[in-house]
Amino acid sequence: MSNVSSARLKARYAAERRFRMLGLAAVVFSALVLAFLLVTMTANAVGGFKRAELRFPVDLAASGMTVDPASLSADNAIAQLEAAGLPDIVAMAATKALGAEAAAEVDPQAWRELAKRIAADPQLLRGTVEAELPASDDLASALRGDGASESLKTIAAKLQSEGKLAQAWDPGFLSRADATGPQAVGIWGALKGSMLTMLITLALAFPVGVLAAVYLEEYAPKNRWTEVIEVSINNLAAVPSIIFGLLGLAVFLWIFPNYRSAPLIGGMTLALMTMPVIVISGRNAIKAVPPSIRDAALAVGASRVQTVFHHVLPLALPGILTGTIIGMARALGETAPLLMIGMRAFVATPPEGFTSPASVLPVQIFLWSDEIDRGFVERTSAAIIVLLAFLLVMNGLAIYLRNRFEKRW
Repeated sequence: MSNVSSARLKARYAAERRFRMLGLAAVVFSALVLAFLLVTMTANAVGGFKRAELRFPVDLAASGMTVDPASLSADNAIAQLEAAGLPDIVAMAATKALGAEAAAEVDPQAWRELAKRIAADPQLLRGTVEAELPASDDLASALRGDGASESLKTIAAKLQSEGKLAQAWDPGFLSRADATGPQAVGIWGALKGSMLTMLITLALAFPVGVLAAVYLEEYAPKNRWTEVIEVSINNLAAVPSIIFGLLGLAVFLWIFPNYRSAPLIGGMTLALMTMPVIVISGRNAIKAVPPSIRDAALAVGASRVQTVFHHVLPLALPGILTGTIIGMARALGETAPLLMIGMRAFVATPPEGFTSPASVLPVQIFLWSDEIDRGFVERTSAAIIVLLAFLLVMNGLAIYLRNRFEKRW
């Protein structure tokens, strides 16, 4: 081999090594960015799953409260306990155990948590209960050491040293709805709204998208009109999501004006955005089925419809499901189109159905991120973790279904 050829060979090998190193560096950089994001978000979210609680005994046996324990099995148990003076009993017990200044920092609605415990176990009325009730937002800020007066920080430090104030895990964060203070907010209302919205989106986008893909790939004639439709669908997949929000605002809310901010309207709007993705992925999956499958089915006497629905579509289903879950994941994280149709309203109760006012996880995160109180920063990170977990569940389900129906040939 001549010197020139040897030099060229070394140069090609060197270029290949540089390319491999650049590719490896890109993968490592991406992994580091993802790890940084997850670690930072998880570290902030840990505080979001906690709340500041005041702990003090409540002597219910000596309180003089006259409530028939048998009647607490009724739906109005909390109202009965309120009428019997439970809020005042809790306030007096807090004053006795914590002092007047600290007792004023018990959340005004905290007695309801004790009322739920009593309704679940009426035997508590015969003894002393160790109450663990949420503190006010100001005392929670003082416990974190930010945004509170020095006197309140002093009270918080004293209570913490005595074991009467502490950060505790807040399982109610996953079961409550939105509220005005960070101590009382929960994610269940937005999570349920997201689930209902995704159900509507899937119910509309999947069958329409799959049928459109089957028709365009198997039945549609190849002419200019078909090409226009195909190009339009490809362009729709790249249209900014807020355009679909404007369409939903102009069309769906004009048809259903009383369902503003309902999962029904949100799901219909997101279905418009998701449908082109399902059509494109469906067509590619159907196109990937070997022609021999169609030829074999037709050769044994199957009709065109039987060939498509009994042989082609089942084999293309894993690819269709992959495209569907990608579209659904995009829809789950969208905020702009839902803001346009009014799903940014303050909704303090979880939606009861598809037509009830609701919020969704991305919008809830957007609203909390705009709050000044630092407590909302931690709650926002916790809500993002819930959203990521929801996405992981959806992706896991898609992977299972894809592997379940996948065929190799």
